[in-house]
Amino acid sequence: MPFALALTVILALLAVFQIALALGAPLGRFAWGGQHRVLPTGLRIGSAVSVIIYALIATIAWDRVGAIDVFPDGVAAVAAWVVFAYFVLGIVMNAISRSVPERVVMVPVTLVLAVLSFLIAVGSGELATPATISGLS
Repeated sequence: MPFALALTVILALLAVFQIALALGAPLGRFAWGGQHRVLPTGLRIGSAVSVIIYALIATIAWDRVGAIDVFPDGVAAVAAWVVFAYFVLGIVMNAISRSVPERVVMVPVTLVLAVLSFLIAVGSGELATPATISGLS
């Protein structure tokens, strides 16, 4: 559960950042390739959609560790691996950004998210259940 909590906190901070971008904050050098100080409309919409994606990722993480039960059995396990792949791709995309501020800030953030999502995907941090406590699982 601590991995899901850490992932959620980071995603919440990123959501605040994306909302600021969507509302026109001059932070564009840290996102979307860093080519715009203030994002154009299309990228502002992308930032707003990112917040929804972050909420979905957090839901997957909490379901995977057993804190909530939103998805059918096995779906969260598969989705957690998709989330891990998403963050690995994010590392690559941020690393090749032309924006130095984006590379310096977002590569480490995305790397941490990838590590946390990997730990969640492999089942680390699952809540103890009677079956796991008795050794049946």
